[in-house]
Amino acid sequence: MPIEWNEEDKVFHLYNQKISYLIQIVHGKYPAHLYWGKRIQTLQPTLILPYKGRPFSPMTEPTDSKFSLDTLAQEYPAFGNGDFRSPAYQLRTKDGSTITEFVYDSHEITQGKPRLEGLPSAYVENNQEADTLVITLVDPILAIGLNLIYTIYHDLDVITRSVSFEHRGSQKVEIHKCMSMSVDFHSSKWDWLQLHGTWARECHIERQPLNHGTQMISSARGASSHQHNPFIALLSKEATEEHGDVYGVSLVYSGNFQASIEVDPFETARLTIGINPFDFIWLLMPGETFQTPEALMVYSPDGLGGMSRMFHKLLRTRVCRGIYRDRTRPILFNNWEATRFNFSEKKLKQLADAAANLGIELFVLDDGWFGHRDNDKTSLGDWDVNRKKLPHGLKGIAEYVQAKGMQFGLWVEPEMVSPDSELYRLHPDWCLHVPGRKRTLSRNQLVLDLSREDVCDWLIDTFTNVFTKAPISYVKWDMNRNMTEVGSAVLPPERQKETAHRYMLGLYRILDTLTKRFPEILFESCSGGGGRFDPGMLYYMPQTWTSDDTDAVERLKIQYGTSLVYPALTMGAHVSDVPNQQTGRNTPLQMRLYVAMAANLGFEMKVDQLTKEEGMEIKKGIQFYKHIQDSVCFGDLFRLLSPFEGMDTAFMYVAPDKSKAVVFYYKVLATPNPPFYRLKLRGLDRQVKYQINNGGQAFYGDELMKIGITMPLVKSDYFSIIFLIQRLEEESLRF
Repeated sequence: MPIEWNEEDKVFHLYNQKISYLIQIVHGKYPAHLYWGKRIQTLQPTLILPYKGRPFSPMTEPTDSKFSLDTLAQEYPAFGNGDFRSPAYQLRTKDGSTITEFVYDSHEITQGKPRLEGLPSAYVENNQEADTLVITLVDPILAIGLNLIYTIYHDLDVITRSVSFEHRGSQKVEIHKCMSMSVDFHSSKWDWLQLHGTWARECHIERQPLNHGTQMISSARGASSHQHNPFIALLSKEATEEHGDVYGVSLVYSGNFQASIEVDPFETARLTIGINPFDFIWLLMPGETFQTPEALMVYSPDGLGGMSRMFHKLLRTRVCRGIYRDRTRPILFNNWEATRFNFSEKKLKQLADAAANLGIELFVLDDGWFGHRDNDKTSLGDWDVNRKKLPHGLKGIAEYVQAKGMQFGLWVEPEMVSPDSELYRLHPDWCLHVPGRKRTLSRNQLVLDLSREDVCDWLIDTFTNVFTKAPISYVKWDMNRNMTEVGSAVLPPERQKETAHRYMLGLYRILDTLTKRFPEILFESCSGGGGRFDPGMLYYMPQTWTSDDTDAVERLKIQYGTSLVYPALTMGAHVSDVPNQQTGRNTPLQMRLYVAMAANLGFEMKVDQLTKEEGMEIKKGIQFYKHIQDSVCFGDLFRLLSPFEGMDTAFMYVAPDKSKAVVFYYKVLATPNPPFYRLKLRGLDRQVKYQINNGGQAFYGDELMKIGITMPLVKSDYFSIIFLIQRLEEESLRF
């Protein structure tokens, strides 16, 4: 069992073949962090936890003048008992005090991984895949138990962490802060990396040195947000794509979050992630339990690339679920950029005819099919078919699409309501609001209050009805605004600050019910693109619309940054018309195709107005994509050139058995009289020969990785090329 308990030293050792994580119970009370990194056999605690009295650091234990919580590397620190750094949690008791002291009570080591009640989390398919440690701390005065939950996978270099509070006492307690994990690193000589952005510019990479004080990213928008993805990483100073220590943490949560790193005067670094404590209070009553979301923790000694490949494997195989988890996704057409709201059944049939002729596999009807939805000012909440546009209903257009050999998909935005809707007129209190205050509109809509059980039940019943009215194979679940006036008509005053988290619990209940009720539907999540691209949504919907920005040049940065955590199989990428609707840029069809082929390929353009040449190019592109789709969706990603560092971008996907690979290369702007450039590949078998694009000459993997492929000299902007690398079975080299 890869979790050992050393009774003599009071040390827990979580390990597999590649990583170790060690915790010590110091003075029989305090869980201290010893080590997280490459696998080690054992560790003497005195090697890593020397004690020294520091001026102004309180003496925590009367019998040990050198010991202070202010300088101890801890696993789940509190505030008020001597540690002046930011705590991982804070409770407020009936008398107004926020002082608690949770000390070690017991522990349990079990096979497998427990599910988190009401929350998405990584999972196991059998108990032999992982082992779980639960360290129970107790505050004897409050009679509350605090469970630190750790799971380590046997074949994944991953540790998951979460926390639960169990109220065993008699007085109500408020939880004001409850991070999902906290790690005190014994050094601060790191860089930190995050993914920031906004609508249409998601997941841009930012790396900078740690400084003294607190560095933080967060969302208080009611969603994980376009602005900051719920992911943060620490990197050794020399870390690159291929080399160096990287610690990445991602939160399995789709709501308000906070991730922070605090550097103290003694050059330690405290990393935490969890629910954003801003505007959050949870009332914990006697007999109740509160469970935090789960944090996914990945350590890689092989740079950012190693971290990404581990996150990809974890998310693909042990976070995403359902029948589509291990399947390539259908190549789709979405009518939005071709028609927006202005469509008829006749127009949709024209688009379906053209899409089918191109070899597209899935036809998706976007916004505008319900109520009186001719613009974005009305009808959200009225999920009845607009018979003026679709006289034969959803079933009629779906059956027409099926007759063309395609599947049928549908856009919905269930979490929203338009003030101009029958639903709002019947239930004006069903939206998030504060009595007596204005109701702020965004995109002419309000947010339904999913903290309410009756609203959630109505949504489940309504969309069960929608999804059974037609043969629907795909649903795009959109969410096009963030929360304002976050209050609930059904919660008492002392529970109003629970609203945002209760909303997420309600959403997860809806998604869990509908995805189980309709397992044959491929659900894609969306929030104006990547505004809710997080592991929590992937647990229910195995792919996400990466960005509303379909410009090929901008997509290079968006998809490259997103790939730090999320695999290609989870990313939707569409080819659209030019000039691009977001940037006005004109890029060649080949580049638009090749950028979208690096993820789940789709089309969002006037396919019924293509020239003959454009139609042929798209047909060939679709056929080619089907040839490489397995490698893209299930291969190991190696990022070769970053769009954040120059005009060239390159990355490759290598099949798990290294028998083939596909290399994508893009040059945004041409260079006059350029030098030759050789692109060095990665991830191949160095001992075998490969052909490039079925050429006559073959090269050893060793050559391709150490010397590389010479890139063509071009005299045009927006150049792109794809290289197919295939193994020759009959020849190999033995070093």
